[in-house]
Amino acid sequence: MKIDRERLEELLPRYETAGPRYTSYPTAPSWQSDIDAKGYRELLAAIPGPPTGEALSLYVHVPFCRSLCHFCACNRVITRKAELPARYLDVIEREIEAVRAALGESRPASQLHFGGGTPTHLTPEQLARLIDAIDAAFPAETGAERSIEVDPRVTTHDHIDVLAARGFDRISMGVQDFDPRVQQAVHREQSIELVADLVGRARRSGVAGVTVDLVYGLPFQTEESFGRTLDAVIEQAPDRIALYSYAHVTWVAKQQRGFERHDLPSGPEKLRIMLLAIERLLEAGYEYVGMDHFARSDDALARALRDDTLHRNFMGYTTKTSEDLIAFGPSGISELEAAFVQSVRELDAWQQRVERDGLAAFRGHRLTDEDRCRGWVIKQIMCRGGVRAADYDARFSEAEGFGEAFASRFARELAALSPFEQDGLVVR
Repeated sequence: MKIDRERLEELLPRYETAGPRYTSYPTAPSWQSDIDAKGYRELLAAIPGPPTGEALSLYVHVPFCRSLCHFCACNRVITRKAELPARYLDVIEREIEAVRAALGESRPASQLHFGGGTPTHLTPEQLARLIDAIDAAFPAETGAERSIEVDPRVTTHDHIDVLAARGFDRISMGVQDFDPRVQQAVHREQSIELVADLVGRARRSGVAGVTVDLVYGLPFQTEESFGRTLDAVIEQAPDRIALYSYAHVTWVAKQQRGFERHDLPSGPEKLRIMLLAIERLLEAGYEYVGMDHFARSDDALARALRDDTLHRNFMGYTTKTSEDLIAFGPSGISELEAAFVQSVRELDAWQQRVERDGLAAFRGHRLTDEDRCRGWVIKQIMCRGGVRAADYDARFSEAEGFGEAFASRFARELAALSPFEQDGLVVR
């Protein structure tokens, strides 16, 4: 499939502007510090249980990394000290039990995802212990999605065997770029052979789903060099590919200050790298799912997109429909039907609060009717590429008694779409 790169290179710079990355609505910077451990317990207790309640989605944040990737702005702790993960396991098991107790009874889990940091920084034995603790409190339902983010540099065959034995069906591998100069600049050096070996081991062990994460806009990247990375990734035929834009946020990730501005691709060059990647992935048979994600046509996400059943939560795109996502670990964000709740970010502070209170919530946002209707519209656009006014009116104006149809409630926003319509980017 060909895209009109010349037209897009001329058109898209008109819309280059800073804006929110809608992992939630409202976004996290606007949340208030008015939900503590007590408030979080009350919200958990209000979640409907069986037989009317849905299965839960679970996220576990493992903050440890062996070394610092200079492009990364995630919440992580760089360490080689064995005692830090050991204490973390003791504390997170207490947090798991506190959540289960607040819910009043055990609930099944339809989705489990481990992120970080580097979850496979834990030894295989430690990883097995943590998964077993989660499963004991929240048994996996039949057909549950179970996935984990891995760093090929620290992930062993024993890690893969632990995951396979516990029903994990997907690993998400941070590749970013295979070019040696780029890897050296971002302090993330790993060979094509290392990644291929881990992909092969996962598939032979039964962890058949493989996602590869790529980042464009890194220092010293060019169209030519990133084209070689795309060749290597496509050859390994992952089921899904995430194509992320590098964010230069030096006020968040101080290590990025080591990049000279002239080392980064210029705006036009970064755009050309992105368009090259999109074109190559489409030609290789991947379907664009949305928000920088691509999937093979036979993958569950691509099928869900075609069937109009795709969903999105803080963990990304999913085929599961759970209204309540519960997060464990430092900085974890729980996405409940009634509110967003976040735990403290710093490892020591999180441990102290969990040891004292069982939970480490420190801020969040209780959703209003306005939040729900706007959040629904945003997710429709993210998951379906559009929104139908009739669907909105049936869900909110009529069912919820809002008394205002889509066209009038969003009149200002619809008027602002005129330039996008004129440029052929939006169709009404």
